[in-house]
Amino acid sequence: MQKTIILSLALSTLLLQADELADLKERVASLEKVEKAQKKSKLEQALHKSNSFNQKSFIPDISLILSGSVISRNIKNSDYEGYGIDGFVNSSDEILFNKDRGFNFNYAEFGMHSDVGPYFEADAIFHLRSNDFEIEEAYITSKKLPANLQLKAGRFRSSFGRMNRIHAHAQHFMAQPLVYEAMIGVDGLKDAGLSLQWVAPTDNYLMLGAEALQGTNELSFGYPENNNLYVGYLKSGFDLSDNDTLLVGGSIAQGKTVNNQNSKLYNAELTLKHTIDSYSSLSWQSEYLYRDKEAQKQAGYYTQLLYAPNSNWEFGGRYDALNKNAKDASDDLKKYSAIVQYKAFEFTKIRLQYTHDKSKSFGGHRKTEDMIGLEFLVETGAHGAHAF
Repeated sequence: MQKTIILSLALSTLLLQADELADLKERVASLEKVEKAQKKSKLEQALHKSNSFNQKSFIPDISLILSGSVISRNIKNSDYEGYGIDGFVNSSDEILFNKDRGFNFNYAEFGMHSDVGPYFEADAIFHLRSNDFEIEEAYITSKKLPANLQLKAGRFRSSFGRMNRIHAHAQHFMAQPLVYEAMIGVDGLKDAGLSLQWVAPTDNYLMLGAEALQGTNELSFGYPENNNLYVGYLKSGFDLSDNDTLLVGGSIAQGKTVNNQNSKLYNAELTLKHTIDSYSSLSWQSEYLYRDKEAQKQAGYYTQLLYAPNSNWEFGGRYDALNKNAKDASDDLKKYSAIVQYKAFEFTKIRLQYTHDKSKSFGGHRKTEDMIGLEFLVETGAHGAHAF
């Protein structure tokens, strides 16, 4: 009996040790699998890093913006298409948006943005209209230059002045200021070239920039034989108080006209914004432009006031004037605009604007234009922040 008990205990001990040994082997095997998986993962990561193309890193951010409008004006479409601005524009062929009485599909703006390795990022913006496709902008921008420098190369909107670089959907009114329209056109100053900017390492914002551009804008430049346009600007901003911010700047553009004569364009800009609370603000913005083109001195300005009582509504008014003109041309060219904008949310805007424009000629005769426009804007996808 005792032998049986002793034998049973010995067998039980051996079986228990065998189970523990099997369990230990299973744990070791499991740890070896985890270690192999980790090594494989590290190897794959190393291979991806050494590979010049990683698909996920090169998928661009994409945005789509749609603009449509309904227009009522007292000028027939056939007359409006050939309007002029006395002393500035003989006959405009640049009417891009809101040109027809009735319904307009203004544009679909398709944008792409992507990092290009550690040193550059790329942007491209395309305008698609009913019968037109345009490369609005396409450029690369540096990310890691020393001394707070940034280089841009490609086709881009110049940073001359304040309004020129802001796309139409991000502006507060349905059209460019009159002085921009008269001196550089409703499509603005954009061209192929290079830009270099430097931001000073100071508490207040201070930025200095220079651009070398092809100079194809025929209203102020346009010499066809070689690149001819050079732009320089200085911009600064600082807080006047906890609720008040001031932005100021000055720009100069110098080039050659289509007749190979000198042309200079000067700009002074000022923006004052008072923040009432998190969602309401009052802002005043003005710019003055002076042009010395082929020995003719011309000038004009705009000033606008905008009030946003909350995040949904904005009310504004703008006064435009061309107050200095070429010899034997009118210097009493004015335009008045009032706008109400409703944003159901951040990426949908409805604008209702009234314009009383005394600056234009239709069929060779000065005539006051009265326009009421309703514009609908939708912004989808990932796109950069709008200007301050």
